[in-house]
Amino acid sequence: MTAEEFQNGKVVLIDKPLEWSSFQVVNKVRWLIKRKFGLKKIKVGHAGTLDPLATGLLILCTGKFTKKIESFQAQHKEYTGTFTLGATTPSYDMETEVDQDFDISEITEKMIRETCELFTGKVEQKPPVFSAIKKDGKRLYEYARKGKAVEVPSRTIEIFEFEIGRIELPEVEFRVVCSKGTYIRSLAHDFGIALKNGAYLSSLRRTKIGDYHVRDAVSIEEFENNLAD
Repeated sequence: MTAEEFQNGKVVLIDKPLEWSSFQVVNKVRWLIKRKFGLKKIKVGHAGTLDPLATGLLILCTGKFTKKIESFQAQHKEYTGTFTLGATTPSYDMETEVDQDFDISEITEKMIRETCELFTGKVEQKPPVFSAIKKDGKRLYEYARKGKAVEVPSRTIEIFEFEIGRIELPEVEFRVVCSKGTYIRSLAHDFGIALKNGAYLSSLRRTKIGDYHVRDAVSIEEFENNLAD
């Protein structure tokens, strides 16, 4: 790999580690490229945010390929993960503490699988209040962290495939293929509501974006080692 290749444009597939923000990954990769080739600057951007508590495929574009980011963002995405039933959290995932508990003793596997079928196709979904969407110039999570109520408009998203895997209550494993703009945290929350119960997202891994698969991605350490070769 050469400095010119990165400047002309490369697609870099990173398997994002747990607790790293997408922004941190971009900064680290940019710094590694600049250090390796002695560059003062190099454009690096990512094609679709992953929350710090999620792992998996992050597509990075360098140099002139940063112009292609929007085309990657528009592609279908595949995720696997776990919902935890019987409780809710304000952030719809494990970023915040449980705020309400529910009895799950009456929930059956049949109910879970039937509820899954309600979410295939075009669905109206409200993004979480703990999200980076902007309202009146501020990120929604800025309002949420200050305890300010804010109305979040729903949006139409599409779920192409939604499968339930292992069920070991309170945990339910899933796989979903969805359109741009889908929040899996909101899907978990809405799944709980549809069950007349509660649910939050307890693990998430992005496995595909379009034709790109996480099995072809490298860790940040591997990327650094590959640069050194």
